[in-house]
Amino acid sequence: MSVIGAGSVDRILNERDVFALCEQAVSSQNLEGKRLLFIIPDHSRTAPIDVMFRTLYDLLADRVALLDFIVALGTHPPMSDAAIYQRVGISDKIEHGAKYPQARFFNHYWKDKSKLRTIGTVTEEEIAEISNGLMRQAAEITINKMVFDYDVLMIIGPTFPHEVVGFSGGNKYLFPGIAGQEIIDLFHWLGALITNPMIIGTKYTPVRAVVDKAAAFLPMQRLCFSLVVKEKDLAGLYFGTPEEAWDAAADLSDQLHIIYKDQPFKSVLSCAPAMYDDLWTGGKCMYKLEPVVADGGELIIYAPHIKEVSVVHGEIIEKIGYHTRDYFLNNMEKFADIPGGIMAHSTHVKGIGSYENGIEKPRINVILATQIPPEVCAKINLGYRDPVTIDPADWQNREGEGYLYVPKAGEMLFRLKR
Repeated sequence: MSVIGAGSVDRILNERDVFALCEQAVSSQNLEGKRLLFIIPDHSRTAPIDVMFRTLYDLLADRVALLDFIVALGTHPPMSDAAIYQRVGISDKIEHGAKYPQARFFNHYWKDKSKLRTIGTVTEEEIAEISNGLMRQAAEITINKMVFDYDVLMIIGPTFPHEVVGFSGGNKYLFPGIAGQEIIDLFHWLGALITNPMIIGTKYTPVRAVVDKAAAFLPMQRLCFSLVVKEKDLAGLYFGTPEEAWDAAADLSDQLHIIYKDQPFKSVLSCAPAMYDDLWTGGKCMYKLEPVVADGGELIIYAPHIKEVSVVHGEIIEKIGYHTRDYFLNNMEKFADIPGGIMAHSTHVKGIGSYENGIEKPRINVILATQIPPEVCAKINLGYRDPVTIDPADWQNREGEGYLYVPKAGEMLFRLKR
């Protein structure tokens, strides 16, 4: 099918534009009487999901048999009813019942095997071919078994540069969004082996190939609204298959979400927005800025609101700490029981580096300025700085001296000009 959509680097789509595009999109499909499951992002992704929700509800509620929504949590913790309402722009249960009675909302539970179904296997040989020999490992592909109760899966989500897959969006809202652990661990570790600086902001990657291969096992129709966000507004909206809609969105994201700098910086103050409520999500403040930190320089994740390493994975992360990829590769016998997704997060936060003669040498120094205490920072192999001692103006006013201040980090990718 051909992509329906519009996008521009210098124009914002208003709500009338969104309605017109969505009306054209749903009219192009035979959705009458069908059961629809919408897959939407949690609060850690900037996007006007509220606008999309009420627009699509108005267009479809009287035409379809089911109009359900599941939050693509991956391995993030479940959202409360209040948080889901905030995400979709509903004030409370009373408004839900009065204005949107047909909409039902669900969380994804990635660890609960009773809620998952196996749909296929990616073989060792396939992974070896996709990764150019970097990895030889089979993976069972599991997904939330709810999807088999529907005729159509409809993804709604933004596309940004991404540390594991290159650009987020498309089928990534299925894998890892509503997938099981084995396939999540496989492609996260594959991304870590390639390394963040090599993969982030690259359109077609081995990890994207794995994600699309996994999605191809699903028998039902898959459709997608791919959003390209500029600050909090929509610069682009594309509808089609997940592969086609994502392809168009990634092209616009490449133009909107990458900032090029002339020289690397010796000190970067990377400020985490409130939507990142632990280091597991706040690590994006490192991923998107690692390419512009000078060798031997420092990156400070400034997040006075963050109190813990990870709501879900904190115990394991405190056990293994944060390390470079090469450290793990040279000590794999120690980490045989550690999920690949957690090791991948560890390497992405620590950054690239080397491991020679038993000594780990990270390329840069990553420092936490959070409520995580200094003894915990030392235990997990990251630096510590008391956030009270930081004045962002010290970085804001000294960019010409090798300092960089980023007031809302985590979605814009910073690169050096070639």
